[in-house]
Amino acid sequence: MNHLFTNTGSSSFTEFLGAYAPNLLPTRERALAAPVGDQIPHATTIVAVTCAGGVVMAGDRRATSGNIISQRDIEKVFRTDDYSCMGIAGTASMGLEVARLFRVELEHYEKTEGRSLSTEGKAQRLATMIRGNLGMAMQGLAVVPLFAAYDESAGKGRIFSYDVGGGPYEQHDHHSIGSGSIFARGSLKKLYRPDSTPRVAALACLHALYDAADDDSATGGPDVTRKIWPVVVLITEDGFRRLPDEEVAELVQSMLEGRMTDPEGPTAPLR
Repeated sequence: MNHLFTNTGSSSFTEFLGAYAPNLLPTRERALAAPVGDQIPHATTIVAVTCAGGVVMAGDRRATSGNIISQRDIEKVFRTDDYSCMGIAGTASMGLEVARLFRVELEHYEKTEGRSLSTEGKAQRLATMIRGNLGMAMQGLAVVPLFAAYDESAGKGRIFSYDVGGGPYEQHDHHSIGSGSIFARGSLKKLYRPDSTPRVAALACLHALYDAADDDSATGGPDVTRKIWPVVVLITEDGFRRLPDEEVAELVQSMLEGRMTDPEGPTAPLR
């Protein structure tokens, strides 16, 4: 039996794979002849908000190739373990690969060490993976994730953002990434309230995605005719939970009813 399988010398699955089959790592692909840029579908806006007892993350469903909508129902928010998730912006195919590999990385560590990584440890492991993709990012294949977790030791939700060189940077209260992030952040600044209930936090995320879609063509709003809803997840001490489409549809309907009378959405009262 190959000694790599019995004595890896590390709890990192990524390092093990790099030694045994480096060609399977998305960060070890050969350099491209030329930047590909808009030729490959890109994922766009992701938002995350802390709430009472946890954190909510939501993502729109649109992927674009330049000015073309390449997919209307792509999923950009993924469970990475029982108490964490990540959303992706940037090159969609690379983001999907990194999300899958990161999930295996956390599972491998838990099975090897007999315990889960701390929240900071998870954030740092993801940073290492993103940093390893820097060469590809310089050629237009950037992956920029947003990581959220329920910190069991602190008893609260936490949010980490990244740049193409790694990071991570802890964000407080709320954050957004992707092409529509500037509009989503403006919306969250109005709507965010400390210790909001998970339902209110989820509704704030949906309003932020709606505002992003209103001004950014690469961000897709809720598609009522096709019944394509944003992906919304909640992480609390009870673990990861993806809100079912029926529950998201109810929240979307509530939001749209309010927008019918106030197209600009709810405003924050001045004090």
